[in-house]
Amino acid sequence: MKKWLAVALATVLLSGCVPTFQKNDEVVQDTKDQKEKSIIPNYQISDSYYRTIIEFQPSKTRGMVVSNLNSKYDIDEFETGLMRVAKENFPTDKYVFQEGQKLSKETVSKWLRRKYTAAQLKTLNIKEEDNIGLNPVNNEEGTIEEQNAKSPIYLAHVLEHDYLIKNDNTVKLGGIVIGLALNSVHYYQKEKYGATFEQDIPHDKLAAEGKKMAEEIIKRLRSDKEIGDVPITIALFEQKNKNAVIPGNFFAYAHSNNGSTTLGDWKAIDEKYYLFPSTKAETDHRDDVAYFMRFKDDVEKYFPNYNGVIGHAFYKDGQFIKLTIDITIQLYGQAEIIAFTQWATSLVMDHFPDHIKVDVNITSINGAEALIVKNPGDKEPFVHIY
Repeated sequence: MKKWLAVALATVLLSGCVPTFQKNDEVVQDTKDQKEKSIIPNYQISDSYYRTIIEFQPSKTRGMVVSNLNSKYDIDEFETGLMRVAKENFPTDKYVFQEGQKLSKETVSKWLRRKYTAAQLKTLNIKEEDNIGLNPVNNEEGTIEEQNAKSPIYLAHVLEHDYLIKNDNTVKLGGIVIGLALNSVHYYQKEKYGATFEQDIPHDKLAAEGKKMAEEIIKRLRSDKEIGDVPITIALFEQKNKNAVIPGNFFAYAHSNNGSTTLGDWKAIDEKYYLFPSTKAETDHRDDVAYFMRFKDDVEKYFPNYNGVIGHAFYKDGQFIKLTIDITIQLYGQAEIIAFTQWATSLVMDHFPDHIKVDVNITSINGAEALIVKNPGDKEPFVHIY
């Protein structure tokens, strides 16, 4: 048996030496109102991840993203993708991550509203100073279909990430990254509790509206004295429809430096997810789908008691970066699970190119059963049986 197959046993994974890490840094977080002691962990998983300041302070808009985005896929990608955007201006070796502390839940809620006419303000009993919605006015002219086609809801959510910079034993705000989640589909009802209808939003229109909103947001942020000249990046994310089984993606970002109330040039982000197998993936990446299909066929050939093999492929700048495979199985007993995991691990090593990251999640009706992780260049994958 190959050496890497032995790691499939949980007992092997639980044994071995525990690494010794350097002492964590104790720092003072310098804010306008107060100075608080915090800890920065010295251990960093990899250069791909930011260290996070402890004690952990949840975002002031915590929980809103779950309500405002269409799926778990979009929620996860919106948050992790925003960190990838942040690296363009705030490198992981110099900055420490903190969830957003500047935008309150009340502020974001107001931004997500429509802009109201004077008559609507009176009817809804909303103060003029609270009329700061970033979504377009609905003048209520024409049929309901015409109204929603003309003035759909573009902005679904606003997410803030803060990046702190360390200077001796003090950390202070060094950068802010704002993500705007934009709808590719606008959902509406003709009557309360009635059927839900859909209005597709063209990407070009979505992008234009998102950039217009971003310019307004940068002005509003600069008016906050606590933010002042702090560098700010704003990125645009297009979320998928409610039935999609892959996430949306960030497609553009712009940066504001030196206290500027405007954003610099917009830069395109070339990131995309594909479902394996699918017609779209077959058209755009036939060879990559072929790797996956050979893997899928071999799983089916030797272990017929499975319910499905689905892949989510991530591409950046046209390059195949990562493939996440979900396998749902119907196996009986730990011996079968170990045997299946070992077989799946051998297929991962044999079927996929060396330069891509492959994660395999094996689940059953009982929940997670095993995890296989092969990083680029790995000769031995990480395997864990729960």
